[in-house]
Amino acid sequence: MNILMVLTSHSALGDTGEKTGFWVEEFAAPYYVLADAGAVITIASPAGGQPPVDPKSEAADAQTPATERFYKDFEAIDKVANSVKLSDVKEADFDAVFYPGGHGPLWDLANDTNSILLIQDFYKNKKPIGFVCHAPAALIKVKDENGEALVKGKMVTGFSNAEEEAVQLTKVVPFLLEDELKKLGALYSNGADWSSYTKQDGLLITGQNPASSAAVATLLLAAVNDK
Repeated sequence: MNILMVLTSHSALGDTGEKTGFWVEEFAAPYYVLADAGAVITIASPAGGQPPVDPKSEAADAQTPATERFYKDFEAIDKVANSVKLSDVKEADFDAVFYPGGHGPLWDLANDTNSILLIQDFYKNKKPIGFVCHAPAALIKVKDENGEALVKGKMVTGFSNAEEEAVQLTKVVPFLLEDELKKLGALYSNGADWSSYTKQDGLLITGQNPASSAAVATLLLAAVNDK
């Protein structure tokens, strides 16, 4: 089982002068769900090399058993530090793809042509695609085979407006993910702030926030095994 994980390469948090990137827990929890099930995992990012880490995700209150395991796992740390370029990745080499969040994807993966085409290829070839927290931003410009928004008419979730308000970034982000998904005709729903909440619509699997990341990976794994 070969699974691709795609991380952001974007590090600037709008015009705030602060840093963003990928959220460690949203990478670590799915990584171990998949790796412990025997998956061979390839990590890619638009720029390749070391993807930026959101510094807030390294704070003491953001840690979980999965992040603690990751910080001691030098093989995994090395794999992240040497992520392959997204432009060098082919859908045909993988059984599924998983996108961790963090605010970074709102800027780069939402608009990255290689990512957009890759997701379209996975979906067209009936392979599961998973996204958590802000990562559903990578779906915004993805089209189905009829040229319609892939998310149109599909049940999805993602970081909610209420959660964005809670972290006081509604005026900083380029768009509010919940609003954008609804605008595209997605059947968006969400659970309580910061609680695990997932939606699966066929091959499309989404999770609302960091607490949902392991659950999305578990659903992705089940979808691969069902094929």
